[in-house]
Amino acid sequence: MEASSITHPLHLNHKPSSSFNKPTYTPSLRFLPGVNKTVTLRPFHPHSRRTTLAPPTYFTTKIAGDRCVFPLDKASGQRPLLDQCTRFSCFHHGRRKRFPICKSTPGAFSDKSIFRLSKHGVDNVYGKRVRVLCGAVGPDEPHAASTAWPEGVLEQQSSDNFMVDSENSEWRELQGFLGAQLPSHPKLVRGQLENGLRYLILPNKVPQNRFEAHMEIHAGSIDEEDDEQGIAHMIEHVAFLGSKKREKLLRTGARSNAYTDFHHTVFHIHSLTSMQDSDEDLLPSVLDALNEIAFYPKFVTSRVEKERRAILSELQMMNTIEYRVDCQLLQHLHSENKLSKRFPIGLEDQIKKWDAEKIRQFHERWYFPANATLYIVGDIDNIAKTISHIKAVFGPKHVDETPVAPKTSAFSAMANFLVPKFTGGISTDSLNDKASLLVNQSKLPKKERHAVRPPVEHNWSLPGRHEDLTPQIFQHELLQNFSINMFCKIPVNKVQTFGDLRNVLMKRIFLSALHFRINSRYKSSSPPFTSIELDHSDSGREGCTVTTLTVTAEPQSWQGAIKVATQEVRRLKEFGVTKGELARYLDALLKDSEQLATMCDNISSVDNLDFVMESDALGHMVMDHKQSFESLISVAGTITLEEVNFIGAQVLEYISDFGKPSAPVPAAIVACVPKKVHVDGVGEIDFKISPSEITAAIEEGLKQPIEPEAEFEVPKELITSTELDDLKLQLKPSFISTGLDSNATKVYDKETGITQCRLSNGISINYKTSKTEKCGGVMRLIVGGGRAAETPETKGAVVLGVRTLSEGGRVGNYTREQVELFCVNHLVNCSLESTEEFICMEFRFTTRDNGMRAAFQLLHMVLEHSVWLEDAFDRARQLYLSYYRSIPKSLERSTAHKLMIAMLDEDERFVEPTPYSLQNLTLQTVSIVGDFSEEDIESCVMDYLGTIRASRGADRALSYHPIIFRPSPHDLHFQQVFLKDTDERACAYIAGPAPNRWGYAVDGTDFLESISKVSANNDIQPETEGQLVKSDNIDFHMQRSRNHPLFFAIAVGLLAEIINSRLFTEVRDSQGLTYDVSCELNLFDRLNLGWYVISVTSTPSKIHRAVDACKNVLRGLHSKKIADHELDRAKRTLLMKHETETKSNAYWLGLIAHLQAASVHRKDISCIKDLTMLYETATIEDVYLAYEQLKIDDQSLYCCIGIAGAQANDEVSDSLQEDEYVGGLHGVLPVGRGSHAVPSGDVSNDVFITGSCVCNEFVF
Repeated sequence: MEASSITHPLHLNHKPSSSFNKPTYTPSLRFLPGVNKTVTLRPFHPHSRRTTLAPPTYFTTKIAGDRCVFPLDKASGQRPLLDQCTRFSCFHHGRRKRFPICKSTPGAFSDKSIFRLSKHGVDNVYGKRVRVLCGAVGPDEPHAASTAWPEGVLEQQSSDNFMVDSENSEWRELQGFLGAQLPSHPKLVRGQLENGLRYLILPNKVPQNRFEAHMEIHAGSIDEEDDEQGIAHMIEHVAFLGSKKREKLLRTGARSNAYTDFHHTVFHIHSLTSMQDSDEDLLPSVLDALNEIAFYPKFVTSRVEKERRAILSELQMMNTIEYRVDCQLLQHLHSENKLSKRFPIGLEDQIKKWDAEKIRQFHERWYFPANATLYIVGDIDNIAKTISHIKAVFGPKHVDETPVAPKTSAFSAMANFLVPKFTGGISTDSLNDKASLLVNQSKLPKKERHAVRPPVEHNWSLPGRHEDLTPQIFQHELLQNFSINMFCKIPVNKVQTFGDLRNVLMKRIFLSALHFRINSRYKSSSPPFTSIELDHSDSGREGCTVTTLTVTAEPQSWQGAIKVATQEVRRLKEFGVTKGELARYLDALLKDSEQLATMCDNISSVDNLDFVMESDALGHMVMDHKQSFESLISVAGTITLEEVNFIGAQVLEYISDFGKPSAPVPAAIVACVPKKVHVDGVGEIDFKISPSEITAAIEEGLKQPIEPEAEFEVPKELITSTELDDLKLQLKPSFISTGLDSNATKVYDKETGITQCRLSNGISINYKTSKTEKCGGVMRLIVGGGRAAETPETKGAVVLGVRTLSEGGRVGNYTREQVELFCVNHLVNCSLESTEEFICMEFRFTTRDNGMRAAFQLLHMVLEHSVWLEDAFDRARQLYLSYYRSIPKSLERSTAHKLMIAMLDEDERFVEPTPYSLQNLTLQTVSIVGDFSEEDIESCVMDYLGTIRASRGADRALSYHPIIFRPSPHDLHFQQVFLKDTDERACAYIAGPAPNRWGYAVDGTDFLESISKVSANNDIQPETEGQLVKSDNIDFHMQRSRNHPLFFAIAVGLLAEIINSRLFTEVRDSQGLTYDVSCELNLFDRLNLGWYVISVTSTPSKIHRAVDACKNVLRGLHSKKIADHELDRAKRTLLMKHETETKSNAYWLGLIAHLQAASVHRKDISCIKDLTMLYETATIEDVYLAYEQLKIDDQSLYCCIGIAGAQANDEVSDSLQEDEYVGGLHGVLPVGRGSHAVPSGDVSNDVFITGSCVCNEFVF
């Protein structure tokens, strides 16, 4: 609801967030089959379980599940290295996930570069930690997904049928062990009030002095009648935003949100445990607010009408082609039940009709304590006191209200047994509320609750159904690529015993092999597919376990792609994994679990809460990570190769044995295809495909000859000790003076713990030892230059070069397969990305078992011995050509494209790259943060960075053709884009110039210099280096802060927060013109410019008024002065975020980036040390000083409106003709930022390392 993320002033882009202060009510729906990618086989880029055509973005930071996050994403920084599952969301800011059996394993050279256009990223996925081997359901919890198999079906996807000698005593002893119950989480407290409200309390110290309180109502869209479709979502809006008690909490720095899904509605609040200036416990106030939201909302007509307008706008906003694809998949996957007909957003015609009374009736039927669960996770020491607060707020104080008996399910034999026996009751928090409830019992509404959530029956994928399954085809003109999904649906197998855990582990081992099988057989060539993914995961929201094979490809290659996928699945099923694969992946999974166990005390409260909530829905046993690791170790020794292959084969049978009577029948086969396809030399032609052709391609792939997988030789090291000794003898690396502190070769700052040093080859090293993430590390190499260094002859060279390097993956004499398996053995992940200013290579690793040394070896080999491959270049080029051709099919991307071309005076440098251009770039700085010793990190730095030869061409990388804004006046300040579509939608972008992070403007103006002159006139001496002197005189302190190099970034960040809050209040809440509106900043470090952008979605009839309202807010800060409470709220938001993120190594990586970097000369240690002080001393006058630097006049402001609908004209297509050439490459995307997430930085190469180690910037 109100959760966008905040970007730090030292990070690349700034998207102010209302998630901590109020106001952005973010999209809140869980519409589609949620997926955590278990195994992802992808030559190009990750996708969700469903194929989506998510557009790239210019204007936002890194996209994670459609939620903007820090470029250095904390979640990804903390997640275990092997546990790289993804989660997809079709809505903004919500949390949704499945707990997969197997996830993507570590590897080298994935490319995260994307064009930066609209708010929708190329990859609408969010890497999120998933704790596989933990789960839970309480003894009285009736809301677990069904695990019952139909009568007569004896096999339940276990190893019980594996042929063994049942008389063997060792086997009987093993069975006794495997049947034993897994240990439960030692800190998790469960309870239930007399009125039926269940509660769970989990003490968790991260972040400190904060807690999460989530109220889960076990009612969602699945409970709606035919004339109520969308009413659960409507109640979520009205109840949440209509709560006065929630609004009061925002003044304390709390943040809140809510979302609706099929099976539940959740309201949640993140809060301090107490105010810093008071010992008052905030938990009672938070519980009071949740009580009002969930059980006592006021269905005021004015609020209902506001939310009706907002939801109708939301419906159009999210009705992208990606969403429509997801809906198609869901409709076919669950065609036999209501899940296919109850999307939480609802139906437009019904949403327009409901009055307050109709909405109240649904609330009274489902919203009561006995149909709810309260979760409290956070820094809670006194459990008894917490329970007392819960009883005081939610306890039975009112008339008895007995709910009807829970509805039973045909597929849940244990349902009635699990339902707790209690009498109902509804709580209140005031005598006035109590009096209002004293009504005639006969008039009380009927209460309903279900024994099993969601209350639907599935047609399981079972052998012998003898159904003629016809593939379904969804064809649409806005689709660009071909995709097909084969689904298998079975009941959830609860993980409660050691045997259950053992089966999970065996499946993970088996499926992990697929990723590298595909890579080793096809990646080094030109495969016919774009990606092949296999997902096997549980879904509490859908009440089942779904296995999905997803194949995406260019339309011309769809048959070859299907054949490859089915052939490789059959190969694995028939021959199984090899002994070497078993040993490799078992070892990697155990190391991964061990690393998670070491981080057990550093998992955030919200992550733990999400996990517990999903576990309850699935019926898994909840363990902490130490218990999980110990349990894994205990079962690992019992696993055999034969059993792994037996268990794994069961997962793949619905594909490998497709068409056979003994094979499980797929739940659905759905292909999503374009109506037109581009053919070189011909243009657009009709794309034709039939169900019989799809079936034939599947069958043909299964007939392809197969043979067992050969064992693969994996290098133990990439650089031998002999080679390293020779390099050290030749280059004689050493540490030299940093130039920061006389002749010292190492400068240590005690307050921040940051060490700065420099190698004799010119590489500057910044590192910080951190204990917050044990045994983990992140290192980032940032190469200066980026696309800004391109010349007119080399336009697009950087983006294409990065993608080519990612596609090739070879270093020295080692093949891509050897490099990737080397990474698996050492738990190392490597990814590449690019921006206007930098190219970034990120390494994530464990510091155990020489993991850090392995990462440094890979970095050395990439810098010194990268191999450029022509076929990799061709694949990369075709990918970006495909990106370009898809622009006219995306409303957001088309609109943003047109605006950026206008604002930046048709600057087309940021397109396709060449290897020649990339090889001329140089390195500059390395930064490291993590849980390592000084000796370890300096040894790795000396051995593997000190032996890198100094590069030439640094001056060329530091120079660039300046980016300029289009001279004014011009007729392109306002433009429109029209897109033909079956459904109406509208969006708009409003943008204008701003200085960069350090106050430099495109016209050469230095903001800080002008501020310094003001300070000099007031006899205040500017700071040079180091921390600002603390002073009791706040005015003196405030004036000195204006001389600080980070002053503008701080002030403009606060300004953006304030503008965001006003946009929500005025455009969304007061005028009802939009559901989603936000202001974001793009602030560069090296380039002397930046820009702001306001993005807004609406209906075609309202979009022009929405744009005018946004402009009025942007320009109205003088007519409506900033109030003290607005600034205070913005400060609390950013300070809370900063304090929370300092627990993340990835965040520290961004902070120390570019220390010692010549091209970002204003960045010094004071930018880190004084950050909190700068926020605290900022004034309204400071914010207005930053405001004056934004160009908001008619001559500087650019706006582009995009409208989609059946009546739209062809202007968008006309603006992007296929015969357009950019930089000599046919049909390339002519604008865009090729970066997902790069920290603020230098013009050269930086390496940042977080986890056990973070290496920050090295300068040549």
